[in-house]
Amino acid sequence: MKRDPKRRESSRDAGGFIALPWSVLDCAAYMALSMHARALLLEISRQYVRNNNGRLLASRAFMAQRGWKSADMLSKAKRELLDGGFIFETVKGHRPNKASWYAITWQALDTHPDFDQGAASAFRRSAYLDGTPSAMPKPKPTRDELYRKWDTAKTQALVRPTVQGAQQ
Repeated sequence: MKRDPKRRESSRDAGGFIALPWSVLDCAAYMALSMHARALLLEISRQYVRNNNGRLLASRAFMAQRGWKSADMLSKAKRELLDGGFIFETVKGHRPNKASWYAITWQALDTHPDFDQGAASAFRRSAYLDGTPSAMPKPKPTRDELYRKWDTAKTQALVRPTVQGAQQ
């Protein structure tokens, strides 16, 4: 029995999609990422088509078109993704108008003559699997942990140190 071609067309929305393996989503390094870094990972991987891995952009000007307003938040999220091994910088950008290029590490690198020297040989596929929770940034302390820390600091400040033999 043949499939109905009309049903196949309606099985999903038209347009491209992001192929994001479960191994990326389930690894410890991904779990340690901030929400901003996870959102940036989706934005960068959205640019990947077939043969442009290594030429993906995450510049402030490009991301502003996608709704990113804070340059500081963008740079922090980019740093997290680089440190976690999710993206790899193939071209270092510079002023006044040269943007850095990036590659996602769960796909093969599509080499390009404009890559920085040694970038193709330094690229490691699945580098995100090397990221362990201990190598990732520590999570922010909870509110209770902060209160305990502050209470301890207050009580230590209130207690006067005494010098032995100098009591009057």
